[in-house]
Amino acid sequence: MDETSESRRAVHAYIDSAERRDWERFGALLAEDVVYEMPQTRERIRGKSAFLRFNMDYPGDWHLQARRVVADGRHAAAWIDARVGDEHQDACVWFELSGEGLISRVVDYWPDPYDPPSDREHLVERW
Repeated sequence: MDETSESRRAVHAYIDSAERRDWERFGALLAEDVVYEMPQTRERIRGKSAFLRFNMDYPGDWHLQARRVVADGRHAAAWIDARVGDEHQDACVWFELSGEGLISRVVDYWPDPYDPPSDREHLVERW
């Protein structure tokens, strides 16, 4: 399997194992020195054990589904549909994989929706 296919497979497995709370499988996808970052909160987690604990302890009955995964070599990105109860949020997650095919870096963006400026109503369609 080429690097791009391997990266795509790893990201799908990451999302699926997190959704299933299969922490053994999830951990097997991660490099020991994985780095996880959330730019909006300026938080960083270093290392597999800390990142596993973060996910295992994350509160709520959350659910993840991949809307789209794209990959190029050892890099990939996923558009994720995240839900807690009736609440929905999109996430954009960037991944880097090591030479061994393990996820070595995750950058998680959780954009908040907001109303656009009113001076462009004539140019846009809202949904």
